[in-house]
Amino acid sequence: MPFSQSSQISTILQYIEQLSPTSILDVGTGMGQYGFLARTNLENIHLFEIEGERGWQRPKEQWRVQIDGIEACEVYLTPVHDYVYNQIFVGDALDTLPILAAQSYELVLAIDILEHFTKSQGELFLQELQRVARRAVLLSTPKTFIPQEIAANPYENHRSFWTDAELAERHYQKILFNEISLIAVWETGQ
Repeated sequence: MPFSQSSQISTILQYIEQLSPTSILDVGTGMGQYGFLARTNLENIHLFEIEGERGWQRPKEQWRVQIDGIEACEVYLTPVHDYVYNQIFVGDALDTLPILAAQSYELVLAIDILEHFTKSQGELFLQELQRVARRAVLLSTPKTFIPQEIAANPYENHRSFWTDAELAERHYQKILFNEISLIAVWETGQ
């Protein structure tokens, strides 16, 4: 679905705030909840200008954090995307990621998307996430296989299951605590 389970939001947002990136790629934006949370928590006072009793929104060009997104299902795009994201790439992540330059973003998010790929596609996906990340990749995926077939949007079908051991083999050094999801982090060490 175009949103993820709520128990992981605070853990993911805490990591984002701690890293404090100036550029983020949100792969599989869904309805844009992580882009919105990252924008409001990282940009904070930079979203508005306050002079005495007057206040106004600063134009996007004055924001300090670049947040781009990739979304395969165009129908998920909402006014949130127009406000939050600097750029949205509409299309399959496996087609879009290769056109992005290496180390394009300080942080790459892939929240509840890995399970939508077959294992072989997932391998390629993980490599591409690491290729475009300058500092870190944060991904989440369910701890158990949850069958899901959505006829209206095949991108939503669950095609694989990943374990923490499999992610560790792919250099995801940290697993952040959550009862429902694996929240895995790959960092460059820079």
